[in-house]
Amino acid sequence: ELGWISKVHVNRPAVVRHAERIKKWRTLKGNWQAAWLLKAVTCIDLTTLSGDDTPSNVQRLCFKAKHPIREDLLKALDMHDKGITVGAVCVYPARVTDAVNALKAAGCNIPVASVAAGFPSGQTPLETKLAEIKLAVEYGAREIDIVISRSLVLTGQWEGLYEEICQCRKACGEAHMKTILATGELGSLANVYKASMIAMMAGSDFIKTSTGKEVENATFPVGIVMMRAIKEYYWQTGNKVGFKPAGGIRTAKEAITWLMLVKEELGVEWLTPELFRLGASSLLGDIEQQIFYHVTGSYALQHELAMA
Repeated sequence: ELGWISKVHVNRPAVVRHAERIKKWRTLKGNWQAAWLLKAVTCIDLTTLSGDDTPSNVQRLCFKAKHPIREDLLKALDMHDKGITVGAVCVYPARVTDAVNALKAAGCNIPVASVAAGFPSGQTPLETKLAEIKLAVEYGAREIDIVISRSLVLTGQWEGLYEEICQCRKACGEAHMKTILATGELGSLANVYKASMIAMMAGSDFIKTSTGKEVENATFPVGIVMMRAIKEYYWQTGNKVGFKPAGGIRTAKEAITWLMLVKEELGVEWLTPELFRLGASSLLGDIEQQIFYHVTGSYALQHELAMA
């Protein structure tokens, strides 16, 4: 719907003002904070995307995914029997088999997500992108995080972007597709809105802010614009598309703020792992530290909490 895209206008000063207001929201305390933090845990895509990833550190990550919070802390909160795990484990395609095997051995059904389609730059031929997606699915990935070609956005090739994402969607088969917009490299908030719309029109199950490798990753102005696009798309089509901020989200306070923003912009129904994820590698450690403090009244020493 190019007519829909051509009419897009973003009031940047208003978006920035709203984002500044978000930063001043009051921090939750006590049991309310603990509850929101446990909700955040269930929406985390626990991620390792390093060049030195090995089967052993992926296995450790998968164990942490199944047991994200220490059992004694969950018992103190009477949440030990609620089956709290992270939303997914996210790795490179070459490590998908390791993750699938580790989670199977642990006896849990947490999905494995794989980045693909020329992650993180997107600067690879389309044929290579599609082959990488198909391999990741063949290895056992149930979710694929693709990355768009930013050049198509920056040069206004909206039909070309739509066709590329459609082909990626087809290559994903039954796997859920999260489309990474790399918003820090799109030039404007209007481009973020347009790319969000086209990604949804092309069949994305989620739209995601960043790869985590850009200079600027998940920010509140970008999040507001993407969520407004999701809301508009839902009003027009009746289809609910998920949202995933990723990159630079490291603290429990930031995680809660993102949850509160999703609740304000999209509603409580979006606060589930099916429609909201947090892409993070170090966030879980801070959340567990805050829950430890809530239960014990003191902060844990480094060796008292299992590393993710």
